[in-house]
Amino acid sequence: MTVKPTTETDVIVVGAGPTGLLLAGDLAAAGVGVTVLEKRSTESNLTRAFAVHARSLELLDARGLADELIATGRPLGSLRMMNRLGIDFGSLPSRFPFVLITPQYNVERLLLERAERSGAVILRGAEVTGLRQDAEGVTLETHDGQNHRARYAVGTDGVRSTVRELLGIPFPGESVVDSVMLADVRLEREPADAIAVGANKAGFSFVVPFGDSWYRVIAWDRTEQHADGATPTPEQLTAVVQATQGEDFGLHDVRWSSTFHSDERQAPNYRSGRVFLAGDAAHCHSPAGGQGMNTGLQDAANLSWKLAAALRGRATDALLDTYQAERHPVARTVLRTSGALIRIALAESAPTRALRGALTAIGGHLDLLTERGARMVSGIEISYPAPKGAHPQVGKRVPDLRLTALSKPAEDAPAGPDRLYGALRAGKFVLVSNDELTAVDPWADRLVTAAPADPHGKLADTVLLIRPDGYVAWAAVDPGQGELREALTTWLGAPSEA
Repeated sequence: MTVKPTTETDVIVVGAGPTGLLLAGDLAAAGVGVTVLEKRSTESNLTRAFAVHARSLELLDARGLADELIATGRPLGSLRMMNRLGIDFGSLPSRFPFVLITPQYNVERLLLERAERSGAVILRGAEVTGLRQDAEGVTLETHDGQNHRARYAVGTDGVRSTVRELLGIPFPGESVVDSVMLADVRLEREPADAIAVGANKAGFSFVVPFGDSWYRVIAWDRTEQHADGATPTPEQLTAVVQATQGEDFGLHDVRWSSTFHSDERQAPNYRSGRVFLAGDAAHCHSPAGGQGMNTGLQDAANLSWKLAAALRGRATDALLDTYQAERHPVARTVLRTSGALIRIALAESAPTRALRGALTAIGGHLDLLTERGARMVSGIEISYPAPKGAHPQVGKRVPDLRLTALSKPAEDAPAGPDRLYGALRAGKFVLVSNDELTAVDPWADRLVTAAPADPHGKLADTVLLIRPDGYVAWAAVDPGQGELREALTTWLGAPSEA
């Protein structure tokens, strides 16, 4: 006898952190049935992430959330990573030339509200214990014996991912630093910088505001190591902050503290059949650079529209495979850059030798002190592979182009989007062209069309087909109607019948 699943849907997302919630919200907004299984019974503010970088803010802007999130935190034009290293974001080619300092729970709150508003179902206290898949879908079993069935599943359940373990996907890597202390505290004296950072032979420490009179301390004492989960005392926390920053800020009222180790690991495969991995379940790295949560959000934005297209029958399985091809190299680079930053902090040698050694260790791929370094850490520099012979813009991130309507709307028609990331809020592809193209009409239900506001700009003679995640899918100079129709069929599926 076949046991009927407790729930049946299109996609199951395991884990209600930022990655899982952005993914669930995107799918639900696209009309895809989605259920999120979260083992935590209640929401938690015990977070290690505080930095939201420019590329993540662009993705949140494309979902109408960026401005609300910015109101919860503090934008910084530059970030002092350690005593020896700072990164300037002020010249980023983005609407957001800064890093936003705000606790992860603010990101989760906005993404949760959007996901539920869009129709996603969030099941808390649902710990996954089993996984089976076949040619038609995936069945996940929870600790209470319930079965949940979907056509696809995504594990966004963190570093200790149950989904990854059930799939048998390895997670090779190493521990970078052991016995990192975390604590929520109050301070008698507010630090001069939004993030107070100190690193020397004694260890390192970060002091970051929650925004509600509480601060998060992240600290490591070179001379004293503790087991994971150990509870640091107020005296231990005060000592390492004082030793690394020359000031303890009057640290007091420790409401919570713990200890963890920081790993660098990456799964070799982000997909197994109908199950995918994203966020910390697929990769983890040191907190230096604040790239962990941001990389996960960008994983979700890359995967969501591809899953929606596959579920609608508008894409082949090959499109789903591009998730691994595009995102795996990005996380590998993040591991290298964050690893270089933490090794600089831990080095006891002179700063110049430490920097040289760290850059040598990652193959010299990134000069962390340059403008390009800021673009890489912020995510702005990320691009994806393009087919041989493709236009140079293919695979590139598109900045927030100013747009105008292709044709004059009727007097009672609503105004069209005046910039790209406003247009992307529809969750569709965006076609940017100076010419009104009748060939696009059969795809009008899945496409936003607009013209560049500057008809004589750098790419004025180029037609751009922009993916829902803000990257160029296809581009051509003065394409013929047949060429355009072929591109639209490739990326958006067969045309609708008249």
